[in-house]
Amino acid sequence: MKELDIVGKSIDRPDARAKVSGRALYCDDLPSVSGLLYAGIIKSPVPAGRIKGIHIEDALSVDGVVDIVLAHHIPGKNLVPLIFDDWIVLADKEVRYAGEPIGVVVAEHPRALDIALNKVKVDIEPLPALLSPFDAMKPDARKINPRGNIFNHHKIRRGDVESGFAEADIVVEGEYQTGYQEHAYLEPLSLMAKPTPDQGMQVWGGMQCPFYVQSAVATVLGIALNKVEVIQTTTGGAFGGKEDVPSRFAGIVALAAWRSGRAVRLTFSREEDIVSTSKRHPSFSRYRIGARRDGRLVACTAEVIMDAGAYATLSPSVSWRATVHCCGPYRIPNVRVDVYAVATNKVPAGAFRGFGTPQVIFAMERVMDELANQLKMDPLELRRRNILRRGDTTVTGQRLPWSVGLGRTLQECAKKSNWKKRRKAAEQSTGTKKRGIGCATFLYGVGLGAAGRKIDRAEASVQVEGDGSVRFSVGTTEMGQGMESVLTQIVAEALGGISPGLVTMTEVSTSRVQDSGPTVASRATYMSGNALRIACSQILNRMRAVAGERLHIPASRVVVTGGRFKAGTEEIDFREIACECFERHVPLSARALYDSPPTSWDAETGQGKAYVVYSYATHIAEVEVDTETGIVSVLRFWAAHDVGKAVNPQLVEGQIEGGVVQGIGYALMESLLTANDGHILNPDFETYIIPTSKDIPEIYPIIVESPYPEGPFGAKGFGETPLMGCGAAIANAVSNAIGRPITRLPILPEDILALFKICSAPNR
Repeated sequence: MKELDIVGKSIDRPDARAKVSGRALYCDDLPSVSGLLYAGIIKSPVPAGRIKGIHIEDALSVDGVVDIVLAHHIPGKNLVPLIFDDWIVLADKEVRYAGEPIGVVVAEHPRALDIALNKVKVDIEPLPALLSPFDAMKPDARKINPRGNIFNHHKIRRGDVESGFAEADIVVEGEYQTGYQEHAYLEPLSLMAKPTPDQGMQVWGGMQCPFYVQSAVATVLGIALNKVEVIQTTTGGAFGGKEDVPSRFAGIVALAAWRSGRAVRLTFSREEDIVSTSKRHPSFSRYRIGARRDGRLVACTAEVIMDAGAYATLSPSVSWRATVHCCGPYRIPNVRVDVYAVATNKVPAGAFRGFGTPQVIFAMERVMDELANQLKMDPLELRRRNILRRGDTTVTGQRLPWSVGLGRTLQECAKKSNWKKRRKAAEQSTGTKKRGIGCATFLYGVGLGAAGRKIDRAEASVQVEGDGSVRFSVGTTEMGQGMESVLTQIVAEALGGISPGLVTMTEVSTSRVQDSGPTVASRATYMSGNALRIACSQILNRMRAVAGERLHIPASRVVVTGGRFKAGTEEIDFREIACECFERHVPLSARALYDSPPTSWDAETGQGKAYVVYSYATHIAEVEVDTETGIVSVLRFWAAHDVGKAVNPQLVEGQIEGGVVQGIGYALMESLLTANDGHILNPDFETYIIPTSKDIPEIYPIIVESPYPEGPFGAKGFGETPLMGCGAAIANAVSNAIGRPITRLPILPEDILALFKICSAPNR
């Protein structure tokens, strides 16, 4: 690969100044349009019940109330189109979780809205709530969802597990549990809709997936897609929480705007956001793993139950990804995996950074550490003997021909952390404060994979102006992860190494490019980056032809680098050629669609090419456990990631640091509590605890580059991996410190004390 001019450099983020100066406009900051109305959601007070009546007369009489919209007012379908057609916009006959939207109050000002919401009375006949997936799976359980209580059952069948266990010298079993995790993004959900003169609808909001929202609004209003334009505003974080949820609430806001003929805005308070939006799936796992005396893995079985909440939303895809990643990044010849997503009378669980993998990584990496203990082998050495390398085959039967940097991540992490020395020191720690060190290795399938093959595409458009400045449009979104920076660098590089300062990304709108799928699965760099690279190459070829005429050589011999067209000692600036092309009427705009390479999957055997490429990582955590208080402190954290090619190394390091902090929260403190009636008990940041600056350890990001030939300049997605192994590495470190098994996340102080039999840990 030739030396690059822009890719691989740490340039400043194009969106940084607007955000730190306060000039960036989030949805709730948008200037009030003429006649703007405010919306508020009427929520179910119970987790399960039949709606007998909705009494709105008193609320309608409140001065300033314009309308109250219910399910029967929907002109199109009462449906949010996703994987299954089971998710409704407004409950009409039955409520399935506490907080489910039943209607929307629309008012001239927020004060009238608050008064009216308190005056709406909903008559509901309560039904027994099923809050445990195990209860919901019973044959005689009441059906929560019209599709049934088991949304899906994914599986892997490879080899013969019974024969595999028969040849094992050591067999280890374990049961593991993880809880909810709240996204805790800075900007709560905010959306605005405005009717257009042509009987269409414009929608603005902080979101990940504008095309999902476009489909939902068109479905609810019963209009064509070309009548709906969705524009992403500056988005203050998402982490998966703004993938599916905005579709439902955009449908509600658009419905209110449709009926009133005026613009309507909905902005959640923090409490509303936590109560009403999706979470990371709680999980319950049973693992069994067998190995030979030398540590070679021979068999693994896993059964995973994921609590999906009342509607399927994204659970079929979340649980499929969990299935593919269930057995970690290891060579295992005999495998049986069963993963279920199960309905309960709770808020629907959905996408969250890692998308079903942190739960199974925790379980698999814990059982690997227990296996290492039984073998009396160093845990890192056990992993080294079993990890996937180039040319190996995954448990789904996929051969890995390239970009497998896992071995290097393990090697670099062990070296930088001084693993052996710290492990020995931890074993010798005395007193009430115990030191421990733990590791986790894992992989992550980039893109939507075989489960999302139908929508795994991305379009981009690029336009070079007459002065040599450039603008580009994509369908994936910037939500804080740095996509705008990375794609700007890819465009600058693909146009011959021009200055990134010449390049601007337009706001993301469904009217600019065709449906480019969701901004999830660490796919923006890979998918949109490739589409941009192709579009840029078309423009550059036209410019090279003009430059060749000026330089008196064939276009094929013109070298383009450093933003200049060169032939020997002669060179012409990119902007000069752009100006000449403009004067000659040479087209300097192009569109390109990048279609993800083929994948395959056999649903009965779980065999196939699940993803086009994987990212790999090794995490090592050093902790201190106070055995008198149960408090765990993470002291240091090393995170080595194979990213293919680091387009912007500083952003890669920032992603790693941010993901580790988020992973510490998942591992040690983020505990979302639900009452016996299904209500969330701690919907605020006073009682739902997330890490602060005082909880952040020394973090050592380590970049490993194992280029992916099909990626833009060798890059592959990795944005989710920095969080994924944190829970496992920290749990293994805590177990190492106290000499007791850790079987659930988060690891709260009372859990540590219970392990020392000082107190009994509460049920969670």
